[in-house]
Amino acid sequence: MPRVNRTVALSLLIVCSLVFLLFQLYYYRKYVGKQTGPHILNPAGHLTTSQVQWTVKTFLALAQRFRLPLFLADTIALSLLSQDALRQQDLLVREPHCSFLCTGRPVTSFALQANRWKYDTGYGYQQPGFLLAAEQKGFELMELRGEDPRLASLDTLSGEQIPLHFLFRLHNYVIQVVFLYERSGNYLWHGPLRLQADMDRSFAPFKLLDYGYHSGAYDRPELILTVLDGLDVRVPRNVSSFVAQQKHARFLECRYREARNFLQLYPDDSSVVAVDFRRKAKTLLHLAARTLTQLGVPFWLSSGTCLGWFRQCNIISYSRDVDIGIFIKDYRPDIIAAFRKAGLSLKHKFGKVEDSLELSFLSDDIKLDIFFFYEDADVWNGGTQAKSGRKFKYIFPRFSLCWAEFLELKVRVPCETLDYVMANYGTTWNIPVTSWDWKTSPSNVQENGVWPVSEWEEVIQVY
Repeated sequence: MPRVNRTVALSLLIVCSLVFLLFQLYYYRKYVGKQTGPHILNPAGHLTTSQVQWTVKTFLALAQRFRLPLFLADTIALSLLSQDALRQQDLLVREPHCSFLCTGRPVTSFALQANRWKYDTGYGYQQPGFLLAAEQKGFELMELRGEDPRLASLDTLSGEQIPLHFLFRLHNYVIQVVFLYERSGNYLWHGPLRLQADMDRSFAPFKLLDYGYHSGAYDRPELILTVLDGLDVRVPRNVSSFVAQQKHARFLECRYREARNFLQLYPDDSSVVAVDFRRKAKTLLHLAARTLTQLGVPFWLSSGTCLGWFRQCNIISYSRDVDIGIFIKDYRPDIIAAFRKAGLSLKHKFGKVEDSLELSFLSDDIKLDIFFFYEDADVWNGGTQAKSGRKFKYIFPRFSLCWAEFLELKVRVPCETLDYVMANYGTTWNIPVTSWDWKTSPSNVQENGVWPVSEWEEVIQVY
């Protein structure tokens, strides 16, 4: 057997070692060397608490540096908080822990009032802009913009683009920043998150995001600065109220484009009488909203007032009243007293809490009709003819409630507005009808018996 040349063997070993070292170097530069900060995944491929905390801390430090008053809006993180927890957290020594921000999801949501966004582009105070600084820290950005609805009206449609959502990604962890805009109804609004065709749909776990599936409307929260997981974080003072609002925050814009088309076919009445009615109706609706909000009673635009919002973004001048709906489960015995205290007089009270309750108030010759809705096999409200005791029932498809803006007021409307309107006004809802009989004209009306004469004193009260 021939002897192996030592020089050849040594050379082969050296070549193999060099190839192995080159492979290690390539792997390091390709998959490891580009990472900054701690690895975001542990060996099992899961997010670690210290790494989540480091990512959020890095982002919040940037926000503090550029004086961006972000506040925590993440619903899961906020749901872990309570007023007692906040007070206890302020007493804790600042040390690494992750009891609130580490929710088990690869995303955390923050919100920012849009008027505080000053470092969109360029340089400020000789420092790199916030977005550039975030990029330098390794964050990738997906910026989502949309049309500014505050500039839309019956006279003009908005075309200006505003930032709605920023998604910052670092090592597959996403921080969502939701922009909140002030609206004329003295509330905050955020837009929907809509991806353009050329956007990366794998950039973030979009189904896990708290905000963006719909537009949303919120009361302005009072913020406090506290310590969460060793980090200075702003949070709503009333955490439970903010979380409850988020669950029911869906917002519907008025359909200005369709309203303009409608008014081109059917110009609005601009007479002195019509203008005066709209002014009084607006005042009455604002008064009703304040009164019911103080009582904690939710309501929505109903009947002709809802039709006016949906069809023409305004009060129907020939309707001569304001209509709202309230679920009977939200009825309070002090509603009548509250409206009287607000300066309204009770015009009539029909029905009773158990069946077909309806209230009507008068203010400055304008009527406010409050229809109470019942939920059993159907969703319905009742009506009563005073002179005969005849009962009527108006059946609606089941609906949920959304926020909308109407007459510079944040109000609720049925989310399924078209179905709601069509139930009441049929397929010709888009054609004005100035002559209306509440007993026969609605598409959803049906006879519902007669009140026993023995109950008339209770169920038919006219003032």
